[in-house]
Amino acid sequence: MLHIALWEPEIPPNTGNIARLCAATGATLHLIGRLGFRVNDRSLRRAGLDYWTHVDLRRHASLDDFEAAMANHRLICFSAHAKNRYTELAYQPDDCLVFGSESRGLPSTLLQRDGEFAVTLPMPAGLVRSLNLATAVGIGLYEALRQIERW
Repeated sequence: MLHIALWEPEIPPNTGNIARLCAATGATLHLIGRLGFRVNDRSLRRAGLDYWTHVDLRRHASLDDFEAAMANHRLICFSAHAKNRYTELAYQPDDCLVFGSESRGLPSTLLQRDGEFAVTLPMPAGLVRSLNLATAVGIGLYEALRQIERW
């Protein structure tokens, strides 16, 4: 139903936790570009526990390959630099929620091209630049599911 895409994730336990989240919700997990770890990394596997067999995992060598594969899906870009709150968007089945790497975020070219579908998670205290990647994915995915499933 929904897709989660991670562009060049760097921290194995984050990706493992997101994989477990995808297994719990039925979301497809897309890993794009150069990863900061090997897919058989022990901490990645540990964070995903024994749920890896339930994850629909797709690898894309580049952002171009990913965009070609997802041509019929809306790409919802999550970024600290976006103007619209994640709750202001009306999510649809088959949307793909796209998150950037832990240290760099998403490429500016992607944000510029898909700017109307760029959203942010508010951080009202103003004390941090961003949230943990796995936390951000969980917040965004469950808001999309809440809207689509009418929870």
